[in-house]
Amino acid sequence: MRILPVLCALLLLMLQGVTGLSPGRASAQDCERRGGFCSHRSCPPGIGRVGLCSEQEFCCRMRWYP
Repeated sequence: MRILPVLCALLLLMLQGVTGLSPGRASAQDCERRGGFCSHRSCPPGIGRVGLCSEQEFCCRMRWYP
């Protein structure tokens, strides 16, 4: 029973971090405003996909930055 509060806190922390990284349809300006850049077909290694710039371009950015 002691693990239940820990699991609840961990779940809340995970959900809080996911809200800003949900992939959604956006423009190149929206991507840049979120701190990302548009990349054709795929994101470079070590960079995560955080949205779409167009049908063939992804919005990419580092997932953790200062």
